[in-house]
Amino acid sequence: MKKKVAQRFIVVAVVIALVLLAILNVLAYKHARAMLQFGGPEGRMRKPEDLSFAEKADALFNGISIPRPESARDPQELAADCKELSIESSGGAILAAWYVNRGPATPLVILFHGYCAEKTSLLGEARAFMDDGASVLLVDFRGSGGSSEAYTTVGVDEADDVVACLAYAREGLNHENIILFGQSMGAAAILRAAYMQDITPEGVILEAVFDTMFNTVCNRFEVMHAPSFPSAQLLMFWAGQQRGLNGFAHNPVDYAEALTCPALFMHGTDDPRAKLEEGQRVYAAAPDPKTFQLFEGVGHESYLSIRPEQWKAAVAELVADACRAK
Repeated sequence: MKKKVAQRFIVVAVVIALVLLAILNVLAYKHARAMLQFGGPEGRMRKPEDLSFAEKADALFNGISIPRPESARDPQELAADCKELSIESSGGAILAAWYVNRGPATPLVILFHGYCAEKTSLLGEARAFMDDGASVLLVDFRGSGGSSEAYTTVGVDEADDVVACLAYAREGLNHENIILFGQSMGAAAILRAAYMQDITPEGVILEAVFDTMFNTVCNRFEVMHAPSFPSAQLLMFWAGQQRGLNGFAHNPVDYAEALTCPALFMHGTDDPRAKLEEGQRVYAAAPDPKTFQLFEGVGHESYLSIRPEQWKAAVAELVADACRAK
């Protein structure tokens, strides 16, 4: 009798474990889809840590629905002579861009935005570069702003967008020195492009870069005050299945060794999404010449808006170094 009770208990325990595992996989699949596939205007743009308890509970079961990042702002807000461009990238993606030309003798800064953003989120940075005499090319990654598609891969396919924009600038915009600027996902995409496709800009400026895709997914759960194990691993798996990529191999800390130009890394001390130690690991992996600029008390936000003088001084030095290195 005791043996039968024990066997029954084991069977029930196994069934419960399998049911729980199935539920976890369903939730991870939903989270992966919500993270990578942009939705309609009914989606939620608020940060996970700003949600109410009920909203967090809903998000944990269904994922946070993110509307496609778009903007109705006019290119003349950047400059009266700003031109709208279309750039073809891989997989048939068409990228929307704004271009302000200050002459062939000026360096060209190509700006790449972060996750869940679009090019106008970098208008302040673009204006700052222009104030220093640079030309600028503001780009919407695939899935954002005026570009085609409605998905993101957090820097994987976006690396192709970086390559396409750099090639377009080299062939058609007639600037001798080209510098790439990226925030968060944009920084990861630049590093992946350097590693996978041997791009050779004259300089790179990388803000708030994460070291591995896995760590940034774990951070996503942490800001929700939810355990990351085993949810993060399952989310990574299902994201890979949905978009045909290996997120576990998407690691800017590995890509950084491929840089061949002056690099400026900038990182906030209070960043919950790309933690300071993660950015420091990426910096340590990069070859010289390189600089690390620390922004005290700053989180995952625009450094220019919080510490404008510090940001402008650091960026001006990198631009000057990149132009001299040429």
